[in-house]
Amino acid sequence: MRRLVAAGLAGLILADPALGQGLADPAGSGVIVSAVRWLEGTLLGTVATVVAVIAVATVGLLMLTGRINWRYGATVILGCFILFGAASIVAGIQSTAQLGQ
Repeated sequence: MRRLVAAGLAGLILADPALGQGLADPAGSGVIVSAVRWLEGTLLGTVATVVAVIAVATVGLLMLTGRINWRYGATVILGCFILFGAASIVAGIQSTAQLGQ
């Protein structure tokens, strides 16, 4: 039993890491990473900005004419702020978390 434990510890200590991949970009993730980048570009690109402007204008008009609830309208507008401000929100949270360490 002692020999087995000693062999296991020796294997852990003497093992070399695989240099072909990293934690940030594991093997085979090229397709997934490119798909996520495409999605990010679509959600934050020109088309999304135009759709958000039209949505806010439409919801604002419907709120002013009393056709929809103000809470629903505020939810749509708040969602647009969160979508386009996500990078700034995350950066603020990360800087606050680093101050606490």
